[in-house]
Amino acid sequence: MKALATTLVSAFVVAFLFAGTSFAQLSGELQNYREPGQAGLNVFEDPKEDTADFQGLRVRAGGDFAIQFQGLEQSNDADNLVALSNNLTLPTANLNLEVQLAEGVRMHLRTYLSSRHHVEAWVKGGHMQIDNLDFIQEGFLSGLMENTRFRFGMDEINYGDTHFRRSDNARAIYNPFVENYIMDAFTTEPFAEVSVFNNGFLGLAGISNGRLNQSPTEGDDGVAVFGKVGYDSQINDDLRIRLTGSVYHSTDAGTRDYLYNGDRAGARYYQIFATEEGGSDFQPRFNPGFAYQTAFQVNPFVKFQGFEFFGVFEVSNSGTDEGGSFTQLGAELLYRFGSREQFYLGTRFNNVDGETATDGPKCEINRINVGGGWFLTNNVLTKVEYVTSSYDGAAFTGHLAGAQYDGFMIEAVISF
Repeated sequence: MKALATTLVSAFVVAFLFAGTSFAQLSGELQNYREPGQAGLNVFEDPKEDTADFQGLRVRAGGDFAIQFQGLEQSNDADNLVALSNNLTLPTANLNLEVQLAEGVRMHLRTYLSSRHHVEAWVKGGHMQIDNLDFIQEGFLSGLMENTRFRFGMDEINYGDTHFRRSDNARAIYNPFVENYIMDAFTTEPFAEVSVFNNGFLGLAGISNGRLNQSPTEGDDGVAVFGKVGYDSQINDDLRIRLTGSVYHSTDAGTRDYLYNGDRAGARYYQIFATEEGGSDFQPRFNPGFAYQTAFQVNPFVKFQGFEFFGVFEVSNSGTDEGGSFTQLGAELLYRFGSREQFYLGTRFNNVDGETATDGPKCEINRINVGGGWFLTNNVLTKVEYVTSSYDGAAFTGHLAGAQYDGFMIEAVISF
């Protein structure tokens, strides 16, 4: 009954937002904004450029919808995993609100209307982005703000580049494949960031308390700091190169570390490694589970004509006395073609290996994706992929010992 009531309320909200044309503004009227759909591909940080004039308060209501057809099989040494059938999975949906509040000042809010891990609608997060300080006084620190951005709120932090290409519940249109990386570096936390952009170079520094759920009690006062440096340049009409390095460091002062466990929507492959006793909505992703940690992520990106490469080198080191470390490698190679590059073919390799404690039992996960997609329009995408993955090592016991899965996926996505 609760789920039905929530669905009806969500439908009413969506209908209300779209009823008035004065609120259904075009995305081109928003400043420093990543476009939904194909136009937003390979955009990382929101563009730092004035693409539109401020003409008063603007509200843009948008949405994301996604559904998969899953045809996977799985097995393990104990032969106790549930049998999977070829069938549709739960459709997911987002409601996105973008509000231009002032010259260079914008607010973002995303609500998950339907997600695998929750039956009710709930706010994923939101933030303010400030690229201009004219709201204080016209021309205030205008020279500084030509290259500077402030961002703060309760939303995903800007650690690494994988979160720009991942599926965020139903917003799967930027992800060339169905699932995210095995170690999915994504977390929504209260944060404050400052970024600087200058002739292709970028630098970022941020701070958070490392929390998903806040509590103003003594001892609940941990801190996480993060940063990024990089270079991103369109060398010529055919070649673009980007290289970034990111760091995340959390303290042991009561910080619950969610860096690889912050997505509350659930994984995109359903019922993987579930047994008759139950399963996790987040498998087959892997969380090192360190109470606090220092993590590094390096991301090269190269686009030459229709060819596209995106890489991941990531290390997470435990800050506890027991030690432990995991390394993640990832590589995507795509070829986009067609009159507007509306088609693509590609493959992704993803590997995670390491140990939860120094000299402890080791484990390794390998995954390979091969597939392609078609942007029917700027805002509609269909993907097809084949995926195979295996779990090895003494650290995997019980239902994960010798676990593996493979098969095909089809996903349809709408973002506007």
